[in-house]
Amino acid sequence: MKIIIAGAGEVGFHLAKLLSYESQNITLIDINKENLSYADSHLDIRVLKGDATSISVLLDAQAEKSDLVIGVTASETTNITLCMLAKQLGCKRTIARISNTEFVDYKELVKFDELGIDELISPEELAATEIQLLLNQSAFNDTYEFEDGALIMVGVSLPKSAPFVGKMVKEAAKIFPELHFMPIAIQRAGTQYTLIPRGDTVFKEEDQVYFVTSKGGVDELYKLTGKKKEEIKNVMILGGSKVGFKTARDLCAKKFNVKVIEKNKEKAFEIADGLPNALIINGDGSNVELLEEESLESMDAFIAVTGNSETNIMSCLVAKSRHIKKTIALVENMDYFQLSHSIGIDTLINKKLLAANNIFRYVRKGEVVALTRLNNLNSEILEFIVKPTSIVNGKIIRELDFPRSATIGGVVRDGEGIIALGDFKIMQGDRVVVCCLPRAIPKIEKLFL
Repeated sequence: MKIIIAGAGEVGFHLAKLLSYESQNITLIDINKENLSYADSHLDIRVLKGDATSISVLLDAQAEKSDLVIGVTASETTNITLCMLAKQLGCKRTIARISNTEFVDYKELVKFDELGIDELISPEELAATEIQLLLNQSAFNDTYEFEDGALIMVGVSLPKSAPFVGKMVKEAAKIFPELHFMPIAIQRAGTQYTLIPRGDTVFKEEDQVYFVTSKGGVDELYKLTGKKKEEIKNVMILGGSKVGFKTARDLCAKKFNVKVIEKNKEKAFEIADGLPNALIINGDGSNVELLEEESLESMDAFIAVTGNSETNIMSCLVAKSRHIKKTIALVENMDYFQLSHSIGIDTLINKKLLAANNIFRYVRKGEVVALTRLNNLNSEILEFIVKPTSIVNGKIIRELDFPRSATIGGVVRDGEGIIALGDFKIMQGDRVVVCCLPRAIPKIEKLFL
């Protein structure tokens, strides 16, 4: 695919890096020469210095021949204008990063697609949604919903007490035949190696295991992983950033008791006006005494979303030392993901990774309606719609020439999530959730074209 990315900041660079690994034809545009020189020396892509809303720059980038134009600059006005111009020039699909979530809320009313913008993405909105999901599945450290929860992916670190530790996948399936979940990926403790589990794969203590389950299967997974479903009602949010505000707003709407700590006095008053049902405290959240004065120990969850990754991590560690049930830290540095489990924080989230995941599905072949990359794992989970022309249409799973480095986690049929085993027949219109390593992606895409 020919792809133009405007904005060589963190989201743009991360996207360009992921796409360049797949030998896509990438042009990266930015007005900042320094950002471009770093991308130029580290990635196999074309870089172009200039204003992304300049028609001559877009013509130089061959926007008229491009399959996808992605606007991820810091200015949503630039991103929206770029997409409108690129579409007029003949680009097939456009995506604009925005910070004003009203655009997403009123997408149907304004009809952005008629203006030339096919998709709007708000990293802050994605982060707030991710935090809500994590609080709903409190014992798990990673989660993702397909088709409004018809199928749910959860990640969990296996404790010694989990009944299937030391057993093979096929043994666990025989012992618990009534269960409604499928293991789709495993990362061994202390390694960066991702396994796609087969029948003879053994579950080990402290494995980070990802399961796909139907709605009823979540409670079963709580029992079997030795985790307790903790009720979360009292939430403290450190940082009144856009993510902090949106998270607090959404949690208040769901009747959570929310406290927000914001250092900037003016901002704290502004947030208080916008969130009448939350308690807003003006103070320095990195001050342990302040946290204790504000009853940190009585909180069920602590969410740190300031603009400083180190502050977020350290304050979550303080919260964890006070036995808070759930800690979530927003981090900018991707390298920190490798540390999350070893240092004791439940979950780290990263806006650029969430945005890149959301955009990535438009690059995949076949009709991909959802895609997520697992935190710190070298694998992807894709949701494909089965077309009449798809090779998998009408086929039984065990008869498919499916690569060993991929597995089907489940199928959504008529809105119902099904954990599909070897004798399941895939039909047109099914939404099939597949977990695969990068080397298997081209083969998987062909099955669903």
